[in-house]
Amino acid sequence: MNKTITVHAKTVGDAITKAAIELGTASDNIHYEVIEKGSSGLFGFIGAKDAVISARVMEPEEIEKAKNDALKASVKKEEKAAVKEEKKPAVKEPVKAEKKADKKAETKTAPAKEPAPKGVLDPVGSAEKFLKDTFAAMGMEVQIDASYDEGEKELSVNMTGDDMGILIGKRGQTLDSLQYLVSLVVNKESEGYVRVKLDTENYRERRKETLETLAKNIAYKVKRTKRSVSLEPMNPYERRIIHSALQSDRYVVTRSEGEEPFRHVVISLKRENSKKDRYNSEK
Repeated sequence: MNKTITVHAKTVGDAITKAAIELGTASDNIHYEVIEKGSSGLFGFIGAKDAVISARVMEPEEIEKAKNDALKASVKKEEKAAVKEEKKPAVKEPVKAEKKADKKAETKTAPAKEPAPKGVLDPVGSAEKFLKDTFAAMGMEVQIDASYDEGEKELSVNMTGDDMGILIGKRGQTLDSLQYLVSLVVNKESEGYVRVKLDTENYRERRKETLETLAKNIAYKVKRTKRSVSLEPMNPYERRIIHSALQSDRYVVTRSEGEEPFRHVVISLKRENSKKDRYNSEK
């Protein structure tokens, strides 16, 4: 039997090459066993370990057997590849090409879809569909009564049912949000702006009366104390009610301050009246 040598190198591959040179033969004719795989260590050099193999030149019969094993492995690999190729669906790529061609033909021959002309949408139908879908998702049964005034470009929607307080929300915030969404849907493709009014249980009118009473009471307080009063944040519609309720009052003035959603109305004495009050008090 041929002699066995032990070889040290940075890698197993380098060790095999080094062994072949020392033994004076080709690498394919070497039989080797790995004693130590080796490691590069930290940063490639700290604690690095060499690979170690034991190697010898194979006998002639071993070399012949290794060649035959390599040939068999190669043939087996080619057979597997051929079987895999046969299993692939035939004319797969042409079918894809045909489908693409068909799609292109359909695209070319299909008539162009004309955009919906503006101004012909049904605001009542759009609002009803949106609200029905919304209430269905909420699990609520709500009767919707909608009407559209063509001359005023105004859509009025009244809702009735159980638990309408849910739709009103705190100070009408839920109702206002729902009204805003309906307005977006109705005006999405409308030529002119359609004003939307959403109401339930006559909430809008009742709220209007409440705000008008509040405005007059606060105005009386301002006249009596001669100090400005800031109201709670309100939406633009409710602020307009306050301004309108006090616009004819000779002694107070209203103004809006702050940024949405915290914008609010401030009620204060008119300047000329406050000057007269100071003059009379100083006399």
